[in-house]
Amino acid sequence: MLTQTDIDQSHLKICSRCIYDERVSSISFDNLGICNYCRQVEDLTEEYGTGKPKGEALFENIIDQIKFSGRGKKYDCIIGVSGGTDSSYLVHLAKMWGLRPLAVHYDNTWNSAIATMNIHKVLNGLDVDLYTKVVANKEADDIFRSFFLAGVPEIDASTDLGFGYLLRQVAAKYSIKFILEGHSFVEEGITPLGRNYFDGQYIQSIHRVSILLNILGAVVDVVLKEELDWEYYGGHHLENRSAAFAYSIYLPEKFGFDLRDNTLAAQVRNGEKTRSAALIEYNTPPVVGIGLLDYVKKRLDLSDDLYEKIMCTAPKSWKDYPTYKKRFERWRIVFHLLAKANLVPMSFYLKYCFPVKDN
Repeated sequence: MLTQTDIDQSHLKICSRCIYDERVSSISFDNLGICNYCRQVEDLTEEYGTGKPKGEALFENIIDQIKFSGRGKKYDCIIGVSGGTDSSYLVHLAKMWGLRPLAVHYDNTWNSAIATMNIHKVLNGLDVDLYTKVVANKEADDIFRSFFLAGVPEIDASTDLGFGYLLRQVAAKYSIKFILEGHSFVEEGITPLGRNYFDGQYIQSIHRVSILLNILGAVVDVVLKEELDWEYYGGHHLENRSAAFAYSIYLPEKFGFDLRDNTLAAQVRNGEKTRSAALIEYNTPPVVGIGLLDYVKKRLDLSDDLYEKIMCTAPKSWKDYPTYKKRFERWRIVFHLLAKANLVPMSFYLKYCFPVKDN
């Protein structure tokens, strides 16, 4: 199994601005050697006025809309929380902006103890109510196991889709029109087109096949740590053990890539890190939590032999299973109009509505 450190990168073409190289899916370079993903960030920054007076005015207008729509209600917005940095700090900001959020947590029962404590520390410290949905762990583990046995990258896709659905369910239950998400395409970067994909049919088809075949930042730190007693959990997305397994073991070892390059590339674009420092960090193996792999094997009932067999089989992808992808591509113009009207996320339009080139 290849990892980033096993591959000689001296011959690879690398973006002259960030650290994405020619192995990144659907990548292209202009005559200045700058990749299409850097240019996409530029386009989005211009469109939304990020960091500029135009963007600040748009943002202030959104805050006003949230407050207006929430008049007479106990809550005026929904915030999904995981115990991680982004969602925790977003709750703090929402209170600072004068909003009345309802925090929503989708508990797939893989939370680390630190994440669970962080959720309660932050929400209790800020006097924010919490709505929690605890999934049936046997069913969740069965789906998680199915994705591992299927040999595809999106091992935690059911959690992402379930969380998104829950946020909209709760918003409808309380007649709340706005859902806030703690993500920044500038700070965290953009996931390359085709690197990962999921939809309802994809998750259902993998689970069905498995059954049928019977296969076996400094400011943020000050606010969160000192004011709310929040505790760092070791790395981006590592507050949940299923995500930690995917990010630090499964994706790097089986597929030869890890998702740290999204954030590292963004940090290089922003001038927060030099390209050389980011490349060194990217080519350093991810930190693996003590006992994490043993925990995953035991919880998913994977013997050592079965685990090694799956990890050594040829990788598969979403292209090998039924999905709604072609449907999204056929309706691309419609989704573009919906994205422009803020009725669907622009990220959905950019990531799911275009054909993916094979590198």
